[in-house]
Order: sequence, then C-alpha cells, then structure tokens
Amino acid sequence: MASEVNRSAILSGLAQTVSALPEAMALGRSLAGEVDRIYFVAHGSANRAMQGIQYWIEHFSPSLEVRRYFPSELMAQDPPRLDERTLVLLASKSGTTPETVAAAEYLRGKPCRTVGFTLKGDSPLAGLAQKGFLAGDTGESFVALFMLMQAVVGGLLAERDGWPHADELLSSLSALPGVIADAAAGNDARARADAQAYQHDHNLYHVASGPGFTPAYVFGVCILMEMLWLHSYPIEAAEFFHGPFEIVDGDTPLILILGEDPSRPLMERVLRFCNKHARRLMIYDSRDYEMEGIAPAIRPIVAPYVLQAALKRLSEHLSDLRGQPLSTRRYMWKTEY
Repeated sequence: MASEVNRSAILSGLAQTVSALPEAMALGRSLAGEVDRIYFVAHGSANRAMQGIQYWIEHFSPSLEVRRYFPSELMAQDPPRLDERTLVLLASKSGTTPETVAAAEYLRGKPCRTVGFTLKGDSPLAGLAQKGFLAGDTGESFVALFMLMQAVVGGLLAERDGWPHADELLSSLSALPGVIADAAAGNDARARADAQAYQHDHNLYHVASGPGFTPAYVFGVCILMEMLWLHSYPIEAAEFFHGPFEIVDGDTPLILILGEDPSRPLMERVLRFCNKHARRLMIYDSRDYEMEGIAPAIRPIVAPYVLQAALKRLSEHLSDLRGQPLSTRRYMWKTEY
C-alpha cells in the first residue's frame, strides 16, 4: 500500500529551506545592479523548475535576459556572454550530477557569477559555485530547489525592476511546505481512484501551458518514465493543435494541467477540444486548491508545485498497483551511459 502523506515530515524536511529564504532573496537584491542576464543550468526536475522561473522573468522583467541550458549543452555551445554581468544558477539535488559538476568546473574559468543549489554541503557542486544554498535533508527536493531559486530571482526582480510582490513571495514560499502537504493529502482518494482506472495503460499524455509545463514534464518524465517505465509524453498546449491532437480519441488517456498564469487560456482551449473528443481525462486545475497562506499575486507562481504534489500521489498509487517501486531503475546508476 502507498504510504500515507506525512505532513510533519514534509514540514520538518523543508525547514532548512524556509530558513534560508531571506538570505536567498537578499542575495538577489544585492546583485540587481550587477547583472544583466541570468543563465539557468541543470538537468531533470531542477531544469524544469528553472523553466517555470524563466517564464516569470520573461513576463515581469523588461531588462533581464534569461536563458536555460542543460549542463552538457552549455559546455558544448560555450556561449560568449558568460561575462561579469552574467549570473549563472546551477542546481542538482545530490550535488553530484556529473554533467552539472563538470559545468560548474567549466564556469570557474569564466568571469561570470555562479550560485549553486543542492541539498548538502559536502557535495562537489556546493564546493564549486561561488555562493551556495543548501536545502537540507528533504524528500521534497524539487520544491526545495525551486523555493531557493525563486527567492533569489524575486529579490533581483524587486530591486532591479520594481516588482512589488517580494514580501508576498517570501511569506508565500514560507507557507508552501504546508500547502503541498495539504494538496497531497487532499488528493489522495482521487489519486487512488485514478490509479485504479489507469493502472493498465502503458501510454499517458500530459498537456500543460506556460509554467504548468513544469509539473507536466516532471511528473511525466522524471517519475512515470524514469521510475515506472511508462510511455509518458508531455505536450505544450501552444503546440497541441499543431500535430499532437491527432492522437486524441475515446481511448486516449490524457492529463490536463491548468494553472493561473497568463497562459491559462491556451489550456482552456485544449480542455474544450478534449471535452468534445476524448473520454478519458484527468483534469488537474490549481483553482481547485485552497493554498492557505499563499498571497493571491503569488498563487500563479507556486501553482505548478501544488499540482505536482497532488500528482505525486497518483504516481505512488500507480507504483503500488503495478508492483514496481519508484526506486526501480534499469540503467541509472547501474551501467555506463
């Protein structure tokens, strides 16, 4: 049986992250006049958390250039703008991801500023970045790394561009651990029922827009593909009607993820189509979640992580029903690749 949601463990596991938020925001403020561009560098779920943060920088800032790289791509491309006005944020849950560590070593020869985000201070990444933030021993590393990176960026936006919601961001991020715990517990019964309905499917499609693509990818690829070996494909709503919608019929299993950001109308269009042509829909809408302690202006920013917490329960029940632990791997950490 899938274990029950342990609220106290989630809160205690994220306590170190919460305590580091003011320092992270203060760093962002201090760098506001010293950087013109932000480069995000990571693999896996951390890279997709960066994708959501990138969305908000592009939405709010008229002055910052922002790009996102996989570490090996960064080194292969060797972009010439890694100068003293460039801030590079690197993230890795373990701090040992070989490509991310290699990218941090590569960046030591550049004049750019680097900040690393990981769980523990004894990892290689923690020692290679000029400044580091540690999330601590938490089972919610995806949320933890997001919280710290978003705090840095929030401080930078506030100081550089006059973004007015920095204080609300700080209080909301501090409340987020309780919110994700509540979302997971509140979705447990539905997740169990959905798992029972979809346990024999081998293909799943996830459609989302804007920052909502973060949980679509993390749930679909970093959990269902990696851990349960399902053919689980994330689709961006803006591209849905340019090919992917042709696979939709009455038997196609679809997860539709709706947030509260400016891209929501793109997903509402997808929802209208799917309500006409599909029968097997799981609809996850952040508006269905109370998010106690989250400021109205910050709900769109944290919504993807609330939905991911809810979806995570689905993966845990699928794991139980399919008889495959989420720790199972074929190749990762087992063979050369």
